[in-house]
Amino acid sequence: MAKTNPVIYFEIPVNDLNRAENFYKTVFGFSFEREIIDHYEMTLFPFEDTRSGISGALAKGDVYKPSKEGVIIYFRTANIDLTLQKVLAQNGTILYPKTINENYGFIVAEFQDSEGNRIAIQEIIKK
Repeated sequence: MAKTNPVIYFEIPVNDLNRAENFYKTVFGFSFEREIIDHYEMTLFPFEDTRSGISGALAKGDVYKPSKEGVIIYFRTANIDLTLQKVLAQNGTILYPKTINENYGFIVAEFQDSEGNRIAIQEIIKK
């Protein structure tokens, strides 16, 4: 079996699919595709099989409960300051301020999205 990164897909719980989709479109510029999967409403993040990385969905249903506790998903951003400004403009909350890790070459921060989930962002430090 070929060795790969172990995570292949994620789902972010939401209460209001339209509100959550608007939040992520505005903050990150993502486009989404709506689907019903196993009787649950989903809006899928962009994905191309030929590109590296994983994709996922915003998911609404009785088994999906937004939370600041539990798994934290990291989104890459080219400009962490601009992304955090967009989060605040969409009524998100900064939970962990921008922090530089020079040893590993990245900047991270965490925020609460429109649904109450803890989400992290990472910017690679240009050397």
